[in-house]
Amino acid sequence: MFKKTIAISVGDLSGVGIQLALQNHKKVFKLCDPMYCINKKLLKQTTKLLNMKIPKDFNIYETKGDFKIKPSKVSKNSGLFSYNSFLDAIKLVKDKKAIGVCTLPINKESWSRAGIDYVGHTDMLRDIFKKDAIMMLGCPKMYVALYTEHIALKEVASTIKYKKLKQFFKDFYKSEKPKKVAVLGLNPHAGDNGVLGDEEKIIKKAIKAINRSLGKEIFEGCMVPDIAFSPSFRKNYNYFIAMYHDQGLAPLKALYFDESVNVSLNLPILRTSVDHGTAFDIAYKKDNNLSNISYINAIKKLVN
Repeated sequence: MFKKTIAISVGDLSGVGIQLALQNHKKVFKLCDPMYCINKKLLKQTTKLLNMKIPKDFNIYETKGDFKIKPSKVSKNSGLFSYNSFLDAIKLVKDKKAIGVCTLPINKESWSRAGIDYVGHTDMLRDIFKKDAIMMLGCPKMYVALYTEHIALKEVASTIKYKKLKQFFKDFYKSEKPKKVAVLGLNPHAGDNGVLGDEEKIIKKAIKAINRSLGKEIFEGCMVPDIAFSPSFRKNYNYFIAMYHDQGLAPLKALYFDESVNVSLNLPILRTSVDHGTAFDIAYKKDNNLSNISYINAIKKLVN
C-alpha cells in the first residue's frame, strides 16, 4: 500500500517534541513515511539525553544547526533551530517531496530570543504564502475555528467587520465543506439584542450574506457563547467559529485536551500540529508518560 510522505518539523529540542517523535515512530511509520527535519548530530544528542536508541527507518532531512541542547530551558539556539526545521518542512512540501507538514511544539519566547518576529507557525505561514490562514483546533467530535487569534482582548471588538467576516466564512467553507457551523456571538448573551453590545448585528449580517451566496443555510448564529458548548447544544454541531481565542479554546481544551490538533486552513499546503506546548516541566524527565493522542491525530488528519 502506498504511504504518503509527511514532513515533520521537530519543534523546540528543549521540549517534549523530539521524545514524542522518537517514541511514536513505529506508529507513525504505519500511517505514513515520516521525514524528520533534524540532523544527525542533534538527533544523537537527544537520544543520549533521553537514553533512547534511534529507531530503524528514522529518515531525516538534514536541517542545519549545531548547539548544546539545554533540556527544559528557553534557548535562542533551540528557537532558531525549530524555526529552520519548520522552513525545511515547508520546502519539502513545496518541492513535492512531501504531501503535508506536521509540526511539533515550539516555544514562543525562544523564537523571540532568536530574533524571530513571528508569534507562531500560523503567522509565519500567512507571510510565506500571502494568504489569510485560518487556525482551527479540535478533533472529529468538535472543531473550533478562530476568527481572531493572538491579539489582546481589548482589540477584538474593533475587528468585527462585515466584509472581513464574510470572507472568513467563505474561506472556512471552502476549506472544510461543513454541513453546519455554529457561529458564536462576541458579547455575553450574544448582546441581548443590543443591550450588551451590537457587534452581533454585524456578525448576523455576514452570516446571512454568506448563506445567501452559498444557496444553503450552513452558518447559524449568533449563538450565545456560554451555552454553545453545553451537551444538549453541542450534539447538533461539530464545527464552531469563535470570535476570539479563549472563547473557543477554553471549552475545547476542557473537553478534548488530549485529542485535539491544530489545523491550518486556507493555504496551498496541508499543515497540522499537536495542540499542546513544549511542556518544559516534564521534558527529558524520567518516566514522564507523554500522551501521544494529539500527535497521532495530527498525522491522521494529514493522511486521511
